[in-house]
Amino acid sequence: MTGLAVRPPLVQRPLSMTERPRVSERPDDERALILAAQRGRIEAFDELVRRHQRRAYVVARSIVTTHEDAEDVVQDAFLHAWKAIGRFLPDQAFAAWLHRIVANAALDLTRRRKVRDADELPETLGSPFRDPAEAGELATRLKVALAQLTDRQRAVLVMHDVEGFKHSEIGATLGIPEGTARSDLHYARTQLRTLLGNLRGTL
Repeated sequence: MTGLAVRPPLVQRPLSMTERPRVSERPDDERALILAAQRGRIEAFDELVRRHQRRAYVVARSIVTTHEDAEDVVQDAFLHAWKAIGRFLPDQAFAAWLHRIVANAALDLTRRRKVRDADELPETLGSPFRDPAEAGELATRLKVALAQLTDRQRAVLVMHDVEGFKHSEIGATLGIPEGTARSDLHYARTQLRTLLGNLRGTL
């Protein structure tokens, strides 16, 4: 893609009304935003960021173990998406394309952290579940149990049971068949029940 502005897309701060393209929230406007972004209009891509930032964070947070890591993943993923927007086909689903980028970035970060911080992970793990009793017994048990699931199992479980993603959306995001997402969810639920049961008397 040529002619793009060098300023990276906005992720951290909300856009002001003067910065936002004057479009509605209708899905049919998204294609126009994508085409404008491909022509180098950073403000169009900023609007795409605004629309998809929360969902992108949910995808990242279902895979990584801390809020800070999820924010870093989303920032990196949107920057990557901005650089790659010229290769996106506007008739495709933008959300699925973006979520795949986010998931890959999150999985890459998790793999790097496991190599670097393998001994520290049980102590620093954060739960993706929105349990207000962070210091409670259930939250502690969930943290320990979720740490023992694979990255993909944890992602499928949280995305489906906590965030309400459909099996097809999970499959598209993680790059796996829909049937694999279903079987991963079943196995993750079984594993989590077993782990929580085994941890009941140890915490």
